Amino acid sequence: AELGWLLAGRWPGRDPASLAYAVTYHVPTVQVPPRGIWGSAGPAAFTTTEAWLGGGRETLPCDGPDGLVLRYLAAFGPATVQDAATWSGLTGLREVAERLRPRLRAFRDADGRELLDLPDAPRPDPDTQAPPRFLPEYDNLLLSHADRARVILARRSVPLPPGPGGTRGTVLVDGFWQATWRITRGREGGADAALLWVEPFTPLSPRQAAAVAEEGARLLGFAASDAATHDVRVV
Repeated sequence: AELGWLLAGRWPGRDPASLAYAVTYHVPTVQVPPRGIWGSAGPAAFTTTEAWLGGGRETLPCDGPDGLVLRYLAAFGPATVQDAATWSGLTGLREVAERLRPRLRAFRDADGRELLDLPDAPRPDPDTQAPPRFLPEYDNLLLSHADRARVILARRSVPLPPGPGGTRGTVLVDGFWQATWRITRGREGGADAALLWVEPFTPLSPRQAAAVAEEGARLLGFAASDAATHDVRVV
């Protein structure tokens, strides 16, 4: 809002909001606190990348679609070209993948589809137990594959409420999304209490429920360290 007002003085007759958005689209910027802090909120505030990094450091040039695909595979590989296209919204990535092939390692999944990955990326043994993981709202892991059955059972729809409506995180159990979670604060026995509510939508075995509760206790220790008591409730 402040940037739009300043730019409107230089370009009168133009929509101030459009001028401000043009800057955020074309100038390397960083969204800074108070936005994006755990348990806090505030208006969106921006500064230039150079100012935030300090020392007059130059912004690295864009490395184009090749670099984008490599970064995607570093985060989500092994993955198909279609997965990368789903995540990025870009077309024509087959040509990019062929150009990068000497720098990649290829696999085949159970359905015969080619999966690409970085040569030195960590790939655990197939029998490795996947520990429970608490993910935030809108986490890319659930959205970044063309075939979401890799992480979502029965093709369940990912909750994507509009605006600030994301109030529940997601829980991976044995590598699949099987529950949602939220934290509430209140008072119990006269003390400040933090409660982690885990709501599975598939049956959890006693072993799975115990592992979820253990990981949930670690989450509360981070997200509500100031609470006098912590409690995890799998309901």
